Amino acid sequence: MVTVVNIPWLTQVRRSFHFFINITFLFLLAFFLTILILNPNSHDVLQAPKRSNPILDYFSSPDLNNVAATSNCSEIKQHHDYKAKCEFLKFNKGCGSSGYIDYLQLFYCIFGSISIIGYIILILWLVVLFYLLGSTADDYFVPSLKSLSNVLELTPTMAGVTFLSFGNGAPDVFSSIVSFMGTSTGSGAVGLNSVLGAGFFVSSVVVGAICIYISSHGVSVDKKSFIRDILFYFITLSSVLVIVTVGAINIWGAMVFVSLYLIYVVLVYTMDSNGHNEIQAGDPLEESSAPLLEHSSNGENLVSIENGGINNGSREDDQNGKHTVCDRFKHIIDLGFLYGIDKPLSLPRRMTIPCVSDENWSKPYAVISVTLAPVLLVALIWGSHKETLILYLIGGLVVGIFFGSLAIFTTNKVNPPRTKKFLMVWLLGGFLMSVTWIYLVAGELVSLLGTLGKLFGISPLILGLTILAWGNSLGDFISNSALAKKGGKDGAQTSISGCYAGPIFNAIMGLGLGLLISAWSKYPTPFAIPRDITLYETVGFLMAGLVWALIMMLRNDMKLDKVMGYGLLAIYACFISIRLIQVLLF
Repeated sequence: MVTVVNIPWLTQVRRSFHFFINITFLFLLAFFLTILILNPNSHDVLQAPKRSNPILDYFSSPDLNNVAATSNCSEIKQHHDYKAKCEFLKFNKGCGSSGYIDYLQLFYCIFGSISIIGYIILILWLVVLFYLLGSTADDYFVPSLKSLSNVLELTPTMAGVTFLSFGNGAPDVFSSIVSFMGTSTGSGAVGLNSVLGAGFFVSSVVVGAICIYISSHGVSVDKKSFIRDILFYFITLSSVLVIVTVGAINIWGAMVFVSLYLIYVVLVYTMDSNGHNEIQAGDPLEESSAPLLEHSSNGENLVSIENGGINNGSREDDQNGKHTVCDRFKHIIDLGFLYGIDKPLSLPRRMTIPCVSDENWSKPYAVISVTLAPVLLVALIWGSHKETLILYLIGGLVVGIFFGSLAIFTTNKVNPPRTKKFLMVWLLGGFLMSVTWIYLVAGELVSLLGTLGKLFGISPLILGLTILAWGNSLGDFISNSALAKKGGKDGAQTSISGCYAGPIFNAIMGLGLGLLISAWSKYPTPFAIPRDITLYETVGFLMAGLVWALIMMLRNDMKLDKVMGYGLLAIYACFISIRLIQVLLF
């Protein structure tokens, strides 16, 4: 969930980063199109993804030919020049990257002689993918979930531990699910490390930073809620240890693990209901009816990332008649330039994800989105079936035109649908397509991380534990830290709770759904858990951080102080140092 905090410098940073990302994407797009035009052989880098299709592949038999083709992929290390590696990848198609772009083949076959440019291109694309993953969750996925919770009339607590937790953890959850669907060896361990690494980062670095920021304010948090979250996170991590130790899990075990979150939801709801009754029995004024976390579209100093801040700020078109025609013309040109830069990344999503919020409602976009959404779904699901893809696309277009026609006659230009049954359909469509985009981007992100790991000689497990975990947690770090610093006691309570409730959801649902889908695909035989001894280190240090936080909070009468914060940062720094030493020495 996007936490809106009125901080001018943060607004400017977001605005500048947004423009940087869009300009970077335009550069990469132009660069890649130029390569495709000038080098006909470069078309081989485009492919249907090799990871499992969650809709089709679980009902089909394993591709034994692909297994045989990829069994000798380690032989690429025997080739020392880029030309030999390029030929090896062309001959062994199953040894390349698993996304829509074969990044290994792109690197060795296109940038082999100038590898530095290849590294720069891949790293820039990594930054763009991280942005797309986060902004799709924040700008499309979370609003649809929040609106669904309102339509279903869920209480704030139930919305927080269901829909909104799903929104917060979407990047981690989908990255984990995609990694378990990967065909490469050890790809599931990337999901394990990324989810645990992100949880460790949030519960140590983010909580530590919050403690240091507001230690002088003497802020305390609710004791029962804090102990509940710490202990349940402990139970979750203990369950993960059992699964990893056993080394395999069947579909029933995966269901039991996923059901842990249902138990957590019931526990939170019960405790919240009791607290609510106690407040009503006491002083009614102690209960605040205004939600602390809100999406805002019209704050004075807030900039919508999706809009790039183009419409933000004061209007100075005419001041005492001093603006000339040339000034006005230049202003129009500037706006047109900024508008053009703003759209490359937002337009494809805007045209395929139905959006019915009041501030972003547009009937033309609504009609276009419901028309193109079925086409995109068909292309993603049946994209690998080249012989019949055209027929599927035509079918998807026919369905899209039907939905578009309905949208033309059932919506108006001014307001989105208000009737509950129509609004529910639009929200479910927005939810489905935002999930589709997140799944698509997460798949490319995991594939690219695996490629960078091979190129730099770094285990993908380390990349999942660090780069993927940090990237997915950066938004939590910024928003929770700012909320704690500017939101007073309530802000501190909310941010601390989020730092533990979020990782609990990510661990149970991110790992649980990935394990459940993988176990389903192997049924009735169990799914083998990727062997990685370092997972024990990750869980051990994470538990040490939880124990330290619990001891210090109880010792300080539930007040946040610097000692607790620096201790958490020291535990995380020690963990990262050990992992880096292991990478460098082994």
